[in-house]
Amino acid sequence: MPLSIRELGPEEPVAPLTTLLHLAYARLAAMGLNYTAVAQDDAVTARRARKGTCLIAELDGRLVGTLALHGKDAASECAWFRRGDVCVLEQFAVDPAAQGRGVGGALMDEAERRARATGAAFAVGDTASPAAHLIAMYEARGYAVVDTVQWPGKVYRSVVLAKPL
Repeated sequence: MPLSIRELGPEEPVAPLTTLLHLAYARLAAMGLNYTAVAQDDAVTARRARKGTCLIAELDGRLVGTLALHGKDAASECAWFRRGDVCVLEQFAVDPAAQGRGVGGALMDEAERRARATGAAFAVGDTASPAAHLIAMYEARGYAVVDTVQWPGKVYRSVVLAKPL
């Protein structure tokens, strides 16, 4: 079965997503980075996934990736996330066993396609400044660092990355 991408259903359980997030963010936790997805519970996963659209990637019928996207976040501490012309990307994860197989790229392609369809001028997201490998991945896709933000409770400063659509 090839890779498929679909939306998380409204009644679909989020526990498998939480498990995937913990698995995918374990490397970042080992770097001492306390991303929300490192230890979030199902309630947090559901809140973040259902804020907008949550994409699910399946390979051979198995959950291997996810990416949530939504419009502006008027309550965000990040000025870029409050803009009316953005699509915010968050809770991006690929099972380590499926990394390097195009899953993340396919999720990003679909998220950017959907963002364009809503009229968003930019896709934006953030990641920890020490996560050089993730910053390089975003930059290779045309994202540029446009700001930094210190999220409450995080032990790192995040870089905000934006891509014109």
